[in-house]
Amino acid sequence: MRPADLAREHGLSTQAVRNYERDGFLPPTERTPTGYRIYTARHAAALRAFLSLVAAFGHATAGLAMSAVNDDRPDEALTALDRGHAQLLRDRETLATVRRAVDHLTSAHPPTRAATTLPGPLSIGELAHRLDLTPATLRTWETAGILTPARDRPGGHRYYRPEDVRDAELAHLLRRGGHPLAHIATVLRQVRTAGGTDGLAAALDSWQQRLTARGRAMLTAAARLDAYLSAPPDAPGSP
Repeated sequence: MRPADLAREHGLSTQAVRNYERDGFLPPTERTPTGYRIYTARHAAALRAFLSLVAAFGHATAGLAMSAVNDDRPDEALTALDRGHAQLLRDRETLATVRRAVDHLTSAHPPTRAATTLPGPLSIGELAHRLDLTPATLRTWETAGILTPARDRPGGHRYYRPEDVRDAELAHLLRRGGHPLAHIATVLRQVRTAGGTDGLAAALDSWQQRLTARGRAMLTAAARLDAYLSAPPDAPGSP
């Protein structure tokens, strides 16, 4: 197979295929006596796996996983994908927490035990660690009106109550969804005032669809990576 044969299936350029081989995302190729690369069905399977991983986990994780697989480090590749699955689970749990919080904010009924599990008070460092962010990011969100932490009287240090943690979780979720800070600040004001939550519900529904799509993409990527891993090194990969 020629680079053009692999590229055509995915709408890529032949140079992109060569670059993927150079970066270790595809297994090394043999060459003809005149120096032309020889691609096989195994390379086609590797390319399908890589592009599926990009769609599911992003380019960095996909590249790390394929490089590890092609360097005979499968456990390192699987660990990278495990982190992606863990993040998806965390996003699902955060979304469920936010939905419960919104439900209770817009309801006259008192919160149930499930809605009171958010921690607090937390310091800015503790909250940043919980979200895997930097304290500077939390300060930026405060400046944008997204977070409104309280301050202790002796030193003026910020501390985040359970409702602040809820707001930070929601902001983090919406930020990963590509929403700008100004929009997130508006959503959080709606949550705090328990009014005008139509926009918030639409945003959460959109994120639910994204999470479902990402989960499906991960299933596809897993199947294609398994097909590549199952093929003997000297045999064509699965079509």
